[in-house]
Amino acid sequence: MPPFQDILEVILLQNYNTRLVVLSTTMLGIAAGLIGSFLLLRKRSLMGDALSHATLPGVAIAFAVMVSLGGTGKSLPGLLLGATLSGVAGILTMLLIRNTTRLRDDVAMGFVLSVFFGVGVASLQMVQSLPGASAAGLESFIYGKTASIVQSDFLLIAIVAGVASLISLALLKEFLLLCFDDAYASAQGWPTLALDILLLGLVTAVTVIGLQSVGLILVIAFLITPATAARFWTQRLLPMLLLSAVIGGISGWLGASISALTPNLPAGAVIVLVAATLFLISMLFAPERGVFPRIFRHARLRKKVDRQHFLRAAYEVLESTADGEKVANVPFDLSRLLDKRTWTPHQLKQILRTARREDHIESTGPGKILLSEPG
Repeated sequence: MPPFQDILEVILLQNYNTRLVVLSTTMLGIAAGLIGSFLLLRKRSLMGDALSHATLPGVAIAFAVMVSLGGTGKSLPGLLLGATLSGVAGILTMLLIRNTTRLRDDVAMGFVLSVFFGVGVASLQMVQSLPGASAAGLESFIYGKTASIVQSDFLLIAIVAGVASLISLALLKEFLLLCFDDAYASAQGWPTLALDILLLGLVTAVTVIGLQSVGLILVIAFLITPATAARFWTQRLLPMLLLSAVIGGISGWLGASISALTPNLPAGAVIVLVAATLFLISMLFAPERGVFPRIFRHARLRKKVDRQHFLRAAYEVLESTADGEKVANVPFDLSRLLDKRTWTPHQLKQILRTARREDHIESTGPGKILLSEPG
């Protein structure tokens, strides 16, 4: 357990490096949660994974180009530029496959994911042998290296995350129409292809700035997990977007803080684990679509249906004993209820226990019941 003073320093962001890391991951989480919601609604959750893997060849090629120009190859803006260009190439490849063939989106995304990542891994091995260059540290783009964030990285993340969030909010109506019915949007004259490319561009921007924080393998969880967690809490779109951004921000803030208190834990992995924990809590306990509330609602509904069926069956028994006269509330045998419905004796016993608790029946002797006044 870390000392209380260390916990207080992390919570209050007193340490400069911790402040940069926590604020960067929080802003990245907010932007990723917001943009990821559109991916989820668009049914393209695999898109973020494909784009993140498509950035790896750009990192290796950018390193090789900068080395050939006489640099060290470790310039972060240059590496991120290469990752961006490679991600854009992945987007164009997916759009080309989707619009010129009869293959589905998942086929195009799977193709880009596997091929581009394979090219990236091969390229990283090739740049290791470049004369006069050291490619050590490039692997951090695969797994993330949050602790290495400096002020220039913080400013880059803040600007890109802020611009991406503002664009998504400014085009909220258009993106929602694109996500739910792109055919209708196209018929109404909306530029669906341009909107689709812009949405993928925002995904690429968030993916690229997330490479150093959580790495290209885990950034997909940062894009999708907050949105899926928020989906359990509400059926409305705007609250879902807000909740997704909040869950993403909390995941980044809490994950980076825990990692700062336990230096042996990588921040990227902890951030994803925190997001997964919030997803699990949402899946189990969210009142709108959570597992346990749904079980409780189903149990209440089943109890209500059983009560209605029991009272109706009891009335049918009393009606059959009236012989054309006025129906009277008299004691009758429990066995006659089993003739009216397909209950098992165990089910009937449970129904009777509930009926007694709700004061719908009265006991009049062994094997007999009498409806009460409320019943």
